[in-house]
Amino acid sequence: MAQVLEKAVVIGGGIGGLTAAAALHRRGVKVTVLERAGSLEPAGAAISLAPNALRGLDVIGLGDGVRALAAWQGDGGLRAPGGRWLSRSSAAAATERFGGPLVLLHRATLIDRLAGLLPPDAVRTATAAHLIDPGDPGAPARPARVSTPDGELEADLVVAADGVHSAVRHLLFPDHPGAVYAGFTTWRTVIPLPGVRFASHETWGRGRLWGTHPLKEGRVYAYAAALAPAGQHAPDDERAELLRRYGDWHDPIPAVLAAVRPEDVLRHDVHHISEPLPAYHHGRVALVGDAAHAMPPTLGQGGNQAVEDAVTLAHHMGDLPAYTAARLPRTTAIARRAVRAARLSMMTHRAGTVVRDTAIAALSKAGPALLLRSFDDIAAWRPPAGDAVSFPAPFPAGEDRARAADDNRDRDRD
Repeated sequence: MAQVLEKAVVIGGGIGGLTAAAALHRRGVKVTVLERAGSLEPAGAAISLAPNALRGLDVIGLGDGVRALAAWQGDGGLRAPGGRWLSRSSAAAATERFGGPLVLLHRATLIDRLAGLLPPDAVRTATAAHLIDPGDPGAPARPARVSTPDGELEADLVVAADGVHSAVRHLLFPDHPGAVYAGFTTWRTVIPLPGVRFASHETWGRGRLWGTHPLKEGRVYAYAAALAPAGQHAPDDERAELLRRYGDWHDPIPAVLAAVRPEDVLRHDVHHISEPLPAYHHGRVALVGDAAHAMPPTLGQGGNQAVEDAVTLAHHMGDLPAYTAARLPRTTAIARRAVRAARLSMMTHRAGTVVRDTAIAALSKAGPALLLRSFDDIAAWRPPAGDAVSFPAPFPAGEDRARAADDNRDRDRD
């Protein structure tokens, strides 16, 4: 039986936590967000949002604002380290097929807009939170309890959005093995790079990859990944490590590396949940985002799935078993696909990578739509019934549409 919710506590002020808070607030729930860090400012990197996540943001009134702020991804594709195109992608074809664009923006921008949907006193930073009691929605009902440095809070619902190494997850499911190292590390940077024109691309080598994507205002988002022992760091600095690994790869990679400063580079090992949880809830507590289903970034769906979680949770906020039923099968399937994509992109055997690249190139030439079709079930997601909104047209209208097309053509010059 669905429960009436009046108060919710969200542990974690990242994308999943803030989206959940905004969605619950929109449904009339009094929400308190507890963030351990001293501010909501995230690490300096960008995020790609696919049509599925944008539809989730539409539910809380943020979709159009994000589309306007973000860079719409233009034509691009997959390349080899020497520059050869293995496959080409059409932004127009993807937008038409999926009913919306793939966009990129800085994480800080998204966090700021999400926080702006909440009352000023809803977010408490520099506040460590610990789940004391998950509560019980049965009879007799018992609220969940969370401790903070300022005292305990009771809630009808606790949203655990405390990340890949979630303490709440461990408390709820102590026998679960938790997150494990995925076998590779990542580097990310956002830098200004005015005047450099290039097509969005991801480049696959042997046991390593690189991606470069234009953002608005002459900025660039670049990322890399490589097989490495867990906890390893460069002997000097991470920019030097990137130069060693990628300095002889195709343009615009050398230009990006020349513009980057050591302090601009973030490095993080990738951890994921290889064994799915039995449920995404227990008592009055629900897990969202990486706390529930951390996955490798190879499909670009980590943050997107957190947004889906958040709006689905708000829809089922009084019936957490329904939330688990809606989210666990989907996210488990996507996480497994992300693991398979990581294995493919991180292949090290020389002959195997030749076969891989040849197969991708052949598939791209024989049927470009086949590559798009593989993303259908991910991008086609829509919010639960009753939360659907009137989605915008795939392209901007009139003069804005022409300007967007011109911008894409300019960015896509090699």
